[in-house]
Amino acid sequence: MRILGITGGVGSGKSKVLNHLEEQYHAYVCQLDEVAKVLQRKGNPCYEKIVSEFGTQILGEDKELDRKKLGEIVFVDDQQRRRLNQIVHPEVKNWVCKDIQEKAKEKIPLYVIEAALFPGAGYESICEEFWYIYAEESVRRQRLKESRGYSDEKITNMISAQSSEEVFRDLCHRVIDNSGDFERTKKQIGELL
Repeated sequence: MRILGITGGVGSGKSKVLNHLEEQYHAYVCQLDEVAKVLQRKGNPCYEKIVSEFGTQILGEDKELDRKKLGEIVFVDDQQRRRLNQIVHPEVKNWVCKDIQEKAKEKIPLYVIEAALFPGAGYESICEEFWYIYAEESVRRQRLKESRGYSDEKITNMISAQSSEEVFRDLCHRVIDNSGDFERTKKQIGELL
């Protein structure tokens, strides 16, 4: 089984690439953000640790984590965000390692891990290579306006909050240019697989 890490900025078209990999190459796609959300639900590994660390004030009426309340703490304080990441990231990685073993038994040919960014998370020992899904900023802006109805200001804030193109390029082994026609993107993927 081949294991790839895929990353890219908001509006780069990662979802379309992931769908293509599933349909054309029978890939199994693991989105780390989604795994993290599941592991943070009540009764799952991260829940008690997060409540113990940040207090019950981060819970909603249903006693689940209130992501907005937690976000108000961790997105204004780097130290608090690091504390949350130290709880969540090892659990997510542990889950992914077990899932890879399960999918290998099922003879899945391609396991794709998607994340906003991978550095320092220890996925270098898991992934054969990392792909950066690149799109020109003007293209990303247009996609986000059309698909999500975002304002220019919201798009600017989202893009500036993410890592720079240089960081993505330095981290990744391959760059898929998804700025133009998707047939061109498919061709690039085909050449790499």
